[in-house]
Amino acid sequence: MTVPRLLDLDRAALAALSGRALLAAVAAAEGRTVVAEVIAGGAPLADPADNVEVVAAMGADLLLLNRIEEAMADGAWRLPRLGRLADLSDLARRVGRPVGANLEPGDVPDPRRATPEAARVLIGSGAAFLCLTANPGTGTSLADLARATAAIREAIGPDPAIWAGKMHQAGATEPLTPGGVAALVDAGADAALVPLPGTVPGVTREAAAEIVQAVHAAGGLAVGTVGTSQEGAHPALMDPLGLVAKEIGVDLHHLGDAGLGGSPDPEVVYRYSVAIRGRRHTWRRMALGARGPTPEGR
Repeated sequence: MTVPRLLDLDRAALAALSGRALLAAVAAAEGRTVVAEVIAGGAPLADPADNVEVVAAMGADLLLLNRIEEAMADGAWRLPRLGRLADLSDLARRVGRPVGANLEPGDVPDPRRATPEAARVLIGSGAAFLCLTANPGTGTSLADLARATAAIREAIGPDPAIWAGKMHQAGATEPLTPGGVAALVDAGADAALVPLPGTVPGVTREAAAEIVQAVHAAGGLAVGTVGTSQEGAHPALMDPLGLVAKEIGVDLHHLGDAGLGGSPDPEVVYRYSVAIRGRRHTWRRMALGARGPTPEGR
């Protein structure tokens, strides 16, 4: 059976993706998947729309929630302009996108801590994928992430999708080497994070390409990240960043939450999408992402 390309799917088909099916659809899209990270409790940029709706409308294929504890209360989920949600599956259906969540090793609030218990809660709530990473200044190392990845993989089993890695140094200065990043895949991650050249000091095209090659050789997907506030830079910067990301071979393109209002600048999302897949596929995503159910129920 032919695996559907993620960039061809409408909102209902996207919202239903998770785990192995999501990873297969991303791989089939051949480096043309855009991920937008949003702080769960961020102030709306375009009230009354929520920020997850805005970045989805501008071309994001996947949504990644950061600081999830801001949206979790009384056994339910709540976003600033979407109100009370039953779970993350409900959010995915509302916005027509798979929704993942960040987890972190270290001293962070319990819902966000990278523990087997927190991972089980999120997968049970409908998280399409988990991203094990670290916010700035936390002192998290690649070894910390590898240990957390292994423990969570053992706890949740083989099907849920796990990404792991660093978008910046996160307060633990250490070299990002091919072996160090690929070790995350060996520990159980399906995808590993690779800072894009031009976003982190010392990460050159050559160094990033070697890391991507090592991740692929280990059997994982590579997530090229923009997580150093350049997601709030002038949109024109996205052209060279996106083209270099394609050059080094990343499978998913991540835009962080430090742009405007706890999300990437919506114009940055659009410009980056056009850079990596052209206007036709960008407009298709924007249009299919807004389309309601068809008479056949899709």
